[in-house]
Amino acid sequence: MLIGTVDSSLFHRQSKYIITYTEMQNNSRIEVVDALRGFAVAAIILLHSIEHFNCYSYPPTEGQSAWLNFTDRAIWDGMFFMFGGKAYAIFALLFGFSFYVMYHNQERRGADFRGRFCWRLVLLFLIGNLNAAFFTAEVLVLYSLVGFVLPLVCRLSNKTVMWMAAVCLLQPVEWAKILYAMFNPDAPIPIPLDSAFWAETMKVQTQGNFLETVKVNLWEGQLASLAWAWENARMFQTAALFMIGMVASRNAWFTDTPQNRRLWGWTLAGALIAFFPFYGLSPMLPRFIESQSVLKPLALIVSSLHKFSFMLIWVIGILFAFYSTRLQKVLGGLISYGRMSLTNYITQSIIGSFLFYNWGLGLYKELGITASILVGAIILVVQILFCNWWMRSHSHGPLEGLWRKMTWIGTKR
Repeated sequence: MLIGTVDSSLFHRQSKYIITYTEMQNNSRIEVVDALRGFAVAAIILLHSIEHFNCYSYPPTEGQSAWLNFTDRAIWDGMFFMFGGKAYAIFALLFGFSFYVMYHNQERRGADFRGRFCWRLVLLFLIGNLNAAFFTAEVLVLYSLVGFVLPLVCRLSNKTVMWMAAVCLLQPVEWAKILYAMFNPDAPIPIPLDSAFWAETMKVQTQGNFLETVKVNLWEGQLASLAWAWENARMFQTAALFMIGMVASRNAWFTDTPQNRRLWGWTLAGALIAFFPFYGLSPMLPRFIESQSVLKPLALIVSSLHKFSFMLIWVIGILFAFYSTRLQKVLGGLISYGRMSLTNYITQSIIGSFLFYNWGLGLYKELGITASILVGAIILVVQILFCNWWMRSHSHGPLEGLWRKMTWIGTKR
C-alpha cells in the first residue's frame, strides 16, 4: 500500500539512519544544501544566456574583432566544460535530497508521505509546463515524470538503492543499443526523434509572436525536450541522481562531521581519478569506432560518466569550501538564492524569453556570446538581491510557498 503507517520492521532496520539524521539536522535546513542549489541555478542562468535560452541564433560574426571572437569561443567552451551537464546534475541530486527531508519529517509523525509526494509531482508537472511556455528544454517536467521513482525506492536499503543508481548511471538502454548494433551491423542508424521538433521551435522563437511561441513551446518544444532527454541518456541519469541524493539525505552526508570529511575526501579522490580518463576518452572514440550505431551510445555513456564525476568534484569542493574556508561567506550569499530556486528558475525563463525571442526584444540577433553572458550575470545579480530582500520577511519564495501550500491542500497545515 502506498498510503499507510510506517512499517515497524522497516523502522527498526533503518533506525540508525533516522537517529543520525535527526541528531545532525535537528529539523533545521542545512545551509550548504541551499548554497549548492543556488550555485547550480546560478550556473544554469549563465549557460542559458549564452544559448539564448535554446534559441541558438546569433548575429553575424563577419567583421567582428579577433579579440571578441576569442572571448566568444573561450566563454562558450569554458562554460560548457565547467557547468554543462553538471549544474543540472547538482540540481537533480538535491531534488532527491529534498524528497527524503520531507519524507522523513512525515515518517517521524507516523505519516506516509509517498502519496502526497506523488500529488506534489503532479503539481510540478503543471509548474513545469508554465515554465515550458516560455522556455523549451526546461527540466521540471522531466523531474515530475522521473520523480515517481523516489516513492518506489524510498523504503529500500541504502545498499539496494545505490546499486540501482549505479545501474542507471551505466545507462542500460545505451548498452542494449551497442549490443544490438554489434549483432546487426547492417541495421540503419536511427533518426533522432527530436531534430524536427527543435527546428520548428527555433523557427517560431526567431519569427513568431507571443501566442505562437507559447503554442509551439508547449507542444513541439516539450516533445523535443523529452525526446532529447531520452536520446541523450538523461532519463536514467536523472533517476540515478535522485536516488543518490535521497541516500545522501538519509545518511546526513552533507553535514560537517569527521566521518563525512573522510567520505568527502575519498569521494573527491575517486571523482578526480575517474574524470580524466573518461574525459580524455570522449574525443578518442571516433578514431577507433566507425559504426555510428555503436559510437553514439558509447559516447553518451562515457560523456555521462565524466560529467557525473565532474559534478561530484563540484559538490565535494563546495562542501569543503563552505565548512572550511573563508569562501563560506561568499557561498553564504547563495543561500537565499538557493532557497528560492524554483522561483528563480522560472523567472529566468520568462526574462530570457522576453529578452532573446522574437516576441520580446529579439536580442538573439543583436548579442553575441560575450554580451549574452554579461546579460545573464546582470539577471543573476538582480535575482540574488531580490532573494536576499524577500527572505528577510518570508520563509519561502513566492512559487515555493505556493507549491508547498498546494502540496498540503485538503489538510490542516
